[in-house]
Formats: sequence, C-alpha cells, structure tokens
Amino acid sequence: MDVQLAFYRTAHAYKGGTDALGPLMGISGAVLRNKANPNQSSNKPMLSEADLMMGITGDYLILHTLAANHGHVCHKVDESKDHGDLAILELVTGLMASHGKVGQAVTETLADGRVDRHELERVKTKAYECIQQLSKMVSRLESML
Repeated sequence: MDVQLAFYRTAHAYKGGTDALGPLMGISGAVLRNKANPNQSSNKPMLSEADLMMGITGDYLILHTLAANHGHVCHKVDESKDHGDLAILELVTGLMASHGKVGQAVTETLADGRVDRHELERVKTKAYECIQQLSKMVSRLESML
C-alpha cells in the first residue's frame, strides 16, 4: 500500500474524520483533508504529523505500511508481566489461527486459476499478520530467559 493512502485512511477512519482530528493535531480539518488527499501534489504531510496522528488515533496503519514497504514487520512491545507457559500457549494458538488465515487467503486466491492484485494484497496482509504473531511469540520466549 502507498504510505499516502495509509495516511488518508487513518485520517478518515478517525471518529468525526478530518474535522475532528485536525484540531487535535493543531491544524484545521480542511488542511488535514488536503494533506491526506492522495491526488494532491502539494501540501503533503510531514513525518512529525504522521507520528502525531498515530499517537492520537492509536491507528498504526502508516507505521505498518512503511515497514511492509521496506520488508519489515512491526509488532507492539509486550509489556505483559505474564510470561508463563499458558501465555506462550495462547500465542502459539494465535499463531496457528493466523497461519490458517494465510492458507485460506492463498486457497481463495488460487481458486479461479489466476492471481489478482487485490487477492495478492489480502495474502500479503494475512502473511504480515502471521509474521507479527510469530515475532510476538519469540519475544515472549526471550523475555523468559
């Protein structure tokens, strides 16, 4: 996904849209709409604005888009104090469920004998989510050392 599109989606997904979010960012809703508009060639968002938007909204689509576009995966640092076997088992079962979603997406993609761009994007999204789950599990195990 294009990072500008991720900025647009984040801005417009916020409750009340750009009119509500803009003032929280110190700009008008109209200015935020212009910055978020992927079809506009001027008045683009700055990194500090993307950072502020993620902090206000709690929506990290921009961060995940940047990471995926450059071959990386992000996951939230686990601050849980529960590092026991049951917590690990929950992560493993989450990983298994996520892996199944990747398989389902691939099956649906190949069902008609061709791969469309939107189908590939769905597979990539499910694979990314699976990698996040795997990374969380490894991090949790490392915290048990």
